[in-house]
Amino acid sequence: MSTQHTGPAAPHTTRHRAGSPARHGAPPLPHVSGLSPLPVDLAAMLDALPVGVALLDVDCTIRLMNRALESLTGFTTAEVRGIPCRHALRASICLHRCPLRRPLTTASGVTVATASGAQYDMTEDGELPPVPQAQEGDILNRHRRRIPVRMSMSPLRDADGRVVGWLHAVEDLTLVRELEEKTAKGEAFGPLVGRSVAMERVFQALPAVARNDGPLLVTGETGTGKDTLAEAVHKASSRAREPFVKASLSSLPEFLAESELFGHRKGAFPGAEENKPGRFRMAQGGTLYLTEIGDLPLSIQGRLLAFLDEGVIYPVAAADPVPCDVRLVVATNRDPEQLVAEGRLREDLFRRLSAVRLHLPPLRERGEDIEFLLNHFMGHFAARLKKTVRGCSGKALRTLLDYPFPGNVRELRNIAEYAVTLCHGETVMPAHLPAYLFQAKAEARRAERERRAGRGLPGPGDEMQSAAQAASGDGGEPLARASVSDLERRLIADALHRTGNRRGEAAELLGWGRSTLWRKMKQYGMC
Repeated sequence: MSTQHTGPAAPHTTRHRAGSPARHGAPPLPHVSGLSPLPVDLAAMLDALPVGVALLDVDCTIRLMNRALESLTGFTTAEVRGIPCRHALRASICLHRCPLRRPLTTASGVTVATASGAQYDMTEDGELPPVPQAQEGDILNRHRRRIPVRMSMSPLRDADGRVVGWLHAVEDLTLVRELEEKTAKGEAFGPLVGRSVAMERVFQALPAVARNDGPLLVTGETGTGKDTLAEAVHKASSRAREPFVKASLSSLPEFLAESELFGHRKGAFPGAEENKPGRFRMAQGGTLYLTEIGDLPLSIQGRLLAFLDEGVIYPVAAADPVPCDVRLVVATNRDPEQLVAEGRLREDLFRRLSAVRLHLPPLRERGEDIEFLLNHFMGHFAARLKKTVRGCSGKALRTLLDYPFPGNVRELRNIAEYAVTLCHGETVMPAHLPAYLFQAKAEARRAERERRAGRGLPGPGDEMQSAAQAASGDGGEPLARASVSDLERRLIADALHRTGNRRGEAAELLGWGRSTLWRKMKQYGMC
């Protein structure tokens, strides 16, 4: 296979594409021979590649660029032909990491001459030194836009093996960088953030839910972010310019809850001295969010069902219906099917509401989101309080990761605010965390000991006693005469045996920290 090209390459001439007639006076196009009975147009072949490619001569000046690279740089081949590639690509690797900018001689003094007389380092076995497979950096295109790229360089040789040029490939990494940044920052939908698989499913469903104008049922434990989700759905919907009205009626008696929700006419009950619009009328054109559907009286639930079916409401003591254009979003922190079974939620209303349903998982089921959200909240409060807090110590982080977070995201946010408030340095230490976190850990350990005792499993005290007895020997040698190191070695070996070599459980049985167990195992040559 060889390339043919008759006549000199005239700079500043437009390169013709395959299928277009050559203009009078234009330089002939390079061809590749040997692949087929007829020569193949090299430019057309390179244009078919999805990555940017440039052909350079031995002096690293540009002879040809394909369309992908022209699009990437903003320059045409005619504009850059004959100039050094570093002036066209303006890449960050050109000054210090260019694979061709090498010393002319090696330590052994061996050099190689190319077809043009240029010299490149050779290894002692007579080969060119390996060119890096790929390097990542940035290029600055014609419009001064910085584009992340992956660049690679390969030598082109003639029939005698001499280097006659270089094939320079440039791959656009813009989409890769955007994906990496998105992954690092986590998914987001308004103020909702996260990068766990559980939350990714929620984020994927939210745009379609926002476009739907029907009722929405949001479920999830206390503190998972149901209020935030409801408002985010409203802001992403076609009703975003209209009011978002939140109603929490669980603490009100039935007649006041009915008035608060649907409004009333003057004189409807003692103290009703004027007309009141109610939350439905206040949310006209927008979204009405009810925080706990299971706490509403069944009579009010029936009126909600009538609104969903007919699009009208009846204020208290009103004879005529009032048309109302509102999207209804309701939430509950309990299992709605269980509420129906208990008679606290009308089944017909539940069926109507659950046509579109979203569930927010508890924080304990969101895996990596705990550490991600912790850093997110600490960064938020550090900026608000003008502090330099950058993260948690290892022990503080382990304490938080071991905590079950019954209050979910809301509790984690409060803990982050508390820790940042008390921290005066860059690292949150255990002393900066709420004391109840450590009490919960102690209670969990006590519950585990009780569970083990109930199942007949040895606890830490039994473990120490049995190991001490083993250290005393069969002849009844007093414990005081056994060396401390021998005793500890036997304790560790016995604990590891009983826990199936699981060091975390062994450390817990011995009443030590994991680092203490590791240090002692290393001291006694047990790891």
